[in-house]
Amino acid sequence: MIFEDITPFETMDEAALEQRIATPSRKKAEVSQPRSAMMLNPLKLKHLNRIDDLDAGIVVINLEDGVAPQMKRRALLLAAVFISHLRESRSRIVVRVNPIDEGGREEIMLLNRVLPDSIRVAKIRTPEDVQKALDILDPQIKLHLSIETKEALENLTRLRVTERVECASLGVMDMLNSLGLPHALLRLQNPTIHYLLTRFLIDCRIAGFYPIGFTYQEYHDTATYRAWCEMEREMGYTCKSCLGPAQVTIANEVFAHTPEAKARAEYIKKRFEEMAAQNISGFMDEKYGFIDEPLYKDALLTLEKFSVK
Repeated sequence: MIFEDITPFETMDEAALEQRIATPSRKKAEVSQPRSAMMLNPLKLKHLNRIDDLDAGIVVINLEDGVAPQMKRRALLLAAVFISHLRESRSRIVVRVNPIDEGGREEIMLLNRVLPDSIRVAKIRTPEDVQKALDILDPQIKLHLSIETKEALENLTRLRVTERVECASLGVMDMLNSLGLPHALLRLQNPTIHYLLTRFLIDCRIAGFYPIGFTYQEYHDTATYRAWCEMEREMGYTCKSCLGPAQVTIANEVFAHTPEAKARAEYIKKRFEEMAAQNISGFMDEKYGFIDEPLYKDALLTLEKFSVK
């Protein structure tokens, strides 16, 4: 909990809110490979006040499509106040701003004062859009991209113009709109959705982004959300967007690294290194069959995931 009493913020005007923005002194969370990215509306003060105690790897304070136009300035100021008073959290703090030319520029300039971990920019289309955001953004803040347009999908492998651009999130509903496709396609067994998820994932990996799976909006339907998580895990995803703590719990569980996977990787690493010392780089093993260098590299990748939060 950031403030003991949030009642004053319910009626505070915008000028008073801006005066409450403090100099940030937050101890940042060390989360290198998040499994969950929870969306949060900054106008929900009870939720905003507890961002220091959430289990999500990433908390995304959403200033874009969840906030009415007349409330965006207030939402921005509330986000800035609460982030600036945050002392520590278990989650990386990200603020999703509006498109650069639709208020995002001004939002980023104010958020530079409070140093969230990252800014996520909506409706990115081109590398030039990315550079516009970087030109405004404080160098201490990383950049995340919302991939929500057909142009962004086409340009995805070119959008990581610097290492500061670290994550990409798939906005599947807006993407379907951009492609002129109906939302009714968003079903677990739909081949068009499988292609879209696969293309997004592979292009993110080519570019060097950490990919975050789309937001499933039926947050009460936890069974279907779990099914999406499990399918995306099989595809190769390691993180998914969440609405609420129940989805966070599911995503954290589904994308967790299992003890069995760790034990297998440790065994393969040990056996390969033993045989490599004898100048043998491919051999039959009674436990896992043929072990060679590609399998060894996969084991190292698995163990690397266990070594980071």
